[in-house]
Amino acid sequence: MPGGGEPLVVASASGIRLRLADGSGELIDGMSSWWSAIHGYNHPVLNEAAHAQLGRMSHVMFGGLTHEPAVRLAKLLADVTPEGMEHVFLADSGSVSVEVVVKMCLQYWRSLGRPEKRRLLTWRGGYHGDTWQPMSVFDPEGGMHALWSGVLPRQVFADAPPARARAPRSARRSPRRRSPRRRPRPAARWPS
Repeated sequence: MPGGGEPLVVASASGIRLRLADGSGELIDGMSSWWSAIHGYNHPVLNEAAHAQLGRMSHVMFGGLTHEPAVRLAKLLADVTPEGMEHVFLADSGSVSVEVVVKMCLQYWRSLGRPEKRRLLTWRGGYHGDTWQPMSVFDPEGGMHALWSGVLPRQVFADAPPARARAPRSARRSPRRRSPRRRPRPAARWPS
């Protein structure tokens, strides 16, 4: 594989720091573990919530099943989305969510009797994940997945508009609120 070499072994993590197993030091994780640890590692509030959830159930697939935390999250998301976006489909990662969106788009055209409609329009230079379909909508010519150019499903790419062409914040549609809801409490601060 390109960029080979021996991986660094991490022994523990706290906040933004990863401590190396060989004792040679620590690293600052500026990627937040591919954005999965955006609140840092070993955050006491998140650890407590995860521990409590593990005591009830660690995982239940959504294939015809659901559970109370998923229902709560779906309601929170629906409360802050624009009109017409009441349905929530939960996935286990960003890449999987893009896979699902692509399949939904393809299923839409199949349901209309147009299975030949298989290409998507996407911005050049975006990042959408590292599974098959997300890699196809991430600039295969100039992006980090160029190795797969010509193998991935072919999509249509457009240049992103310059920032000045985007609508000013005041002109953007604000999310609607369907029901009053309690504002989430701010996360606990890290101990100093």
